[in-house]
Amino acid sequence: MNLIKLSWKYLISKPLNTGLNILLLAMGLAIITVLLLMQDQFENKMTRDAKGIDLVIGAKGSPLQLVLSSVYHIDFPTGNIPLNEAEGVSKNRLIKNVIPMGMGDNYNGYRIIGTNHDYLELYEASFKEGKAWEFPFETVVGHAVARKLELELGSKFVGSHGIGTASHAHEEHDYVVVGVLEKQDNVLDQLILTSIESVWYTHDEDHDHEKFEQPVATTGFPNSEQPDREVTSLLVQYRNPIAAVQLPRFINSRSSLQAASPSFEISRLFELLGIGIKLVQGLAVVIIVIAGLGIFIALYNSLKERKYDLAVMRTLGASRGTLFVHIILEGFLLTMLGGILGLAIGHFFLWLLVITNEQGALAGLRPDVFLAEELWLLLIALATGVLASLIPAWNAYRTDIAKQLTGA
Repeated sequence: MNLIKLSWKYLISKPLNTGLNILLLAMGLAIITVLLLMQDQFENKMTRDAKGIDLVIGAKGSPLQLVLSSVYHIDFPTGNIPLNEAEGVSKNRLIKNVIPMGMGDNYNGYRIIGTNHDYLELYEASFKEGKAWEFPFETVVGHAVARKLELELGSKFVGSHGIGTASHAHEEHDYVVVGVLEKQDNVLDQLILTSIESVWYTHDEDHDHEKFEQPVATTGFPNSEQPDREVTSLLVQYRNPIAAVQLPRFINSRSSLQAASPSFEISRLFELLGIGIKLVQGLAVVIIVIAGLGIFIALYNSLKERKYDLAVMRTLGASRGTLFVHIILEGFLLTMLGGILGLAIGHFFLWLLVITNEQGALAGLRPDVFLAEELWLLLIALATGVLASLIPAWNAYRTDIAKQLTGA
């Protein structure tokens, strides 16, 4: 007697009840799957993007906003800071290296970042083709930008003012692509990189074409004869561990600038997000429990209608244990189908989120990644099905042949 085939036949004999139980369980598992994938990859992404950055210095405002805008490029900058003040801070004996950042423009929603070659070296960037910029308005584009906007070596485009896409264009100067990066699996994939001088010249009212032909600074700060030049923020690397204690306090208390630690601010962000994640996970667990109760009710009610069939099976040679396993298998098959469908829905939903949010915090998340926790999730679902089947299976085990066949 093929119990698996027999159990399957009983399940498909009532497709509506079976389908609803599978779908309810799948929804609970899908929610948890999406949360697991997003939490794991998001934390890894945030850690990877902040690699090598000990401190961010910028204008006064929200420290979290400063970190999100300067390190992860998913928020608006807190403002600009004077170039001379930024250079003064960079000379502090506790600072090993400073990477200046100039922001404020975009091309089709992808941010144009003014910086120097140290920023590429920070992430150990490799080129698919071309090289780093050397003159004003030369750009290096990330892998995702080049693929989405179909940019290649020699491509020209016009930047727009502001972070969003709905802003006026700087039509006086075209940017030209001189380098395309390999896929980095970090924030560089979503950026258009150029020199700080390019950002300055784009916003200048007078257009001195002679300076457009001068090489730009590839490290450190660019030279400028204008006293009102500004940068948006500074990415800082400490010289020694003592700097982590002294430098942020010194900058925040004795200057007009603000210092924020990426590791501290992101840890605080994860703590805030953790409350919401736990609430949603709790809701998903409730859904799974309800699904388990649904399976129990479905099996228990169907058992009343099938007592005669079970008695016939006994007369044909099936043991009590066979009937017990038969009912357990039904619950097992239900939850196995619900578990597999739930994992599939979870990955599919994450894929939808990624393709509809190709810029921002969700960019770079991969729906094709499978975690070990998902296997445990599937095992928990299967255990739920077995537990829900125990009482109906025990009742099947106790089936009285004579009573059922005589109708007594």
